[in-house]
Amino acid sequence: MTGFVMGDHFMEDTPIGEGCSQTLFKLTKDKRIISCAACVNPPSQMPAVWDITSIVRKDKVRFLSSLPGFSIIPACEDSHQEKEWGQFLDFLQKHNRVAISNFGLFEFYILPPLERSRSDLATVRYKGKTSKTSPAGAGVADSDQISPPTSQSQAGEVAMSISNLSQDKYSPKIHCAEVNGDSSSDLSAKASSQLGNSVETVKSFQRNYVTAHPSYLKTLGQAHSSWIFGAVAELVDNARDAKATKLEIAINKFYSKIACKEIPMLSLIDDGHGMSHADIQRMVSFGHGKTEVDDPNHIGMYGIGFKTGTMRLGKDALVLTQTTNSRSIAFLSQSLNEGKDNLEIPIVSYRRVGQSMEVDTDVQNKDAAKLYLKIIKRYSPFDKYLIGEKVGVFGADGTGTQIYIWNLDEWGSDYSLKWEAGFTGGSSFHQGGIFIRSRRTRCRPGQMSLSVPLDYCLKSYLEVIFLDPRMKIYVQGALVRSRPLAKSLSKTTVENGTILGKPVQLTLGCSQLEWEQANSGIFLYWHGRLIEAYKRVGSMIHNGDCGRGIIGVADVTKIMDDENGCVWVHSNKQGFQDCEAYVELEQWLGEKANEYIDKYVDKIQLRKGNASVKPDHEWVQCDKCRKWRMLSTDFESKTLPSQWFCYMMPFNGLCDTPEESITGGTITISTKRHGYNTKDPRNGFREREAIKSEGISNYASDSEEDDLKVSVKRQMRSSLPRFCKKNG
Repeated sequence: MTGFVMGDHFMEDTPIGEGCSQTLFKLTKDKRIISCAACVNPPSQMPAVWDITSIVRKDKVRFLSSLPGFSIIPACEDSHQEKEWGQFLDFLQKHNRVAISNFGLFEFYILPPLERSRSDLATVRYKGKTSKTSPAGAGVADSDQISPPTSQSQAGEVAMSISNLSQDKYSPKIHCAEVNGDSSSDLSAKASSQLGNSVETVKSFQRNYVTAHPSYLKTLGQAHSSWIFGAVAELVDNARDAKATKLEIAINKFYSKIACKEIPMLSLIDDGHGMSHADIQRMVSFGHGKTEVDDPNHIGMYGIGFKTGTMRLGKDALVLTQTTNSRSIAFLSQSLNEGKDNLEIPIVSYRRVGQSMEVDTDVQNKDAAKLYLKIIKRYSPFDKYLIGEKVGVFGADGTGTQIYIWNLDEWGSDYSLKWEAGFTGGSSFHQGGIFIRSRRTRCRPGQMSLSVPLDYCLKSYLEVIFLDPRMKIYVQGALVRSRPLAKSLSKTTVENGTILGKPVQLTLGCSQLEWEQANSGIFLYWHGRLIEAYKRVGSMIHNGDCGRGIIGVADVTKIMDDENGCVWVHSNKQGFQDCEAYVELEQWLGEKANEYIDKYVDKIQLRKGNASVKPDHEWVQCDKCRKWRMLSTDFESKTLPSQWFCYMMPFNGLCDTPEESITGGTITISTKRHGYNTKDPRNGFREREAIKSEGISNYASDSEEDDLKVSVKRQMRSSLPRFCKKNG
């Protein structure tokens, strides 16, 4: 567990005098916080919590003036801590006392400023305890008498021993010029005057580090201000990167002791490999460099997705993650940091010992872990029972990550998200879902249709979010039926090209579903993740009905990833940057789309019958290996069970069998459209007018034309009202 300041850097092994630095920590007495403070030029890394174990008279501590030391200054979070800090120093100064804090084999002595000084700068002397058993230190025990170091080398050994304490117990390092308005030179001068020859004045150049105000969390959430599903996608990406095979997304009610009522809470639970203490620490920090992962489908790159996603969805988020040998809890909260000047993010970590989990003392101390668990329980709906219940979801040896978000984003007097629980065991019509309350369609050049479920229905979006879907995703308990677009088209053609010397492949085809909804465009994927949907190119932009039902699919990872490490994708992963590669890509896509429309749409063969436009091939995904299997043309996919495996009909194979590749086929256009009633007696006249307007004789053979006309006459004759037949 480490409570740290957002954006600060954890201390590294930096020699004294390299730069004026500070280490933040909390000063406590009897487990109650006196104030937050900062060490000025400490000899090495310092613990995050200093608990005062005793206060003694100054004359009781021998050789105090000969001990090495440094200074500490207040870094109060509120007026209460400022008052407590002042009273603490006044007490020590008035009664000539020294406060003692123990850390294993070392003791720190906190001295107040001199009586003639009104400074709030305190002095800290430190040394190691002596052994009662042997000079070598075997069986070290506490000593009532404290001896000074005999030489400068011994003092250096003490400092080095302090640096060998647990690395993650320590607070982050920031530049001293950022605290309390004092310049680094002033602080160094104060430290020198208080410590005498033990601390030299710093003359090296200054380093500027940043801190983060809690309001920055709101700023992070604005990355997805235009579309809230983009925030959900960030968390789905993390589950995919963690190699999860199952992800459950749901909104349920939990009782909040703060609000004194039930509130909705969004949860995302996956069975991935989980995160270690270092992983979760990196996840809640400002960001990190490009992840060195040899995986073309790895999505996370900027190190900000978790923060932008959670803070867009709600004000508070708790993460519970477990690996094979560790467990961690992190709390990213606007409520906790309200009114503070710096951002605090509690993290509690455990390690596996036998069959149980214990506080990981390699990265924290037990008192600090208890403190941050208390904070989490105070500012969240989670008490020890609810935390225990959620931990049980992992199982004895399970791994994964659970994210819980509450105080959800509001839409007027309600919430931006709308959810339906659905009915257990009901049909697909009665299954639950999560929707955007406004149900607005996103703006796209050339788009006329207002029926784009992907824009406001989470299940529709998750159906196509991945180019090669493998992970099972559940929304409100209902399984999302993944729809690999490239495998669900008819009259499929694959176009290959080169853009700026890099290869690109485009799959084009027709979709009956998109025809009915009057949609068309290209779906652009990056590292297998959908970035842009229904991107109209070529003649689609200028004519809303041009290319209706035509869908294209392309993975542009190689084009948008520069060999120099540059990535031409927006940080919110909802669009591409305006760059040369993107302009060239748009032009090439437009040319290929126009060629497809000219070749396959304007000269299409019409066949009689009421069959809908079907894909060239229908596919089904195995629930075990997650591979897609091609069905035979005469097999009815609707007869498949809800759970299907490779050994079942009609595949009758093994999971080890490789997937089939996409092949082309023929297309059949139906006279039956969405909302078109063939039983209407007026439909005969509609078909006749359609024959005239479409100019069938230009494309169909004479025999096909005659067959179609005969079919129209028969339908007209059978569709006449009864009284007309009698009169005839």
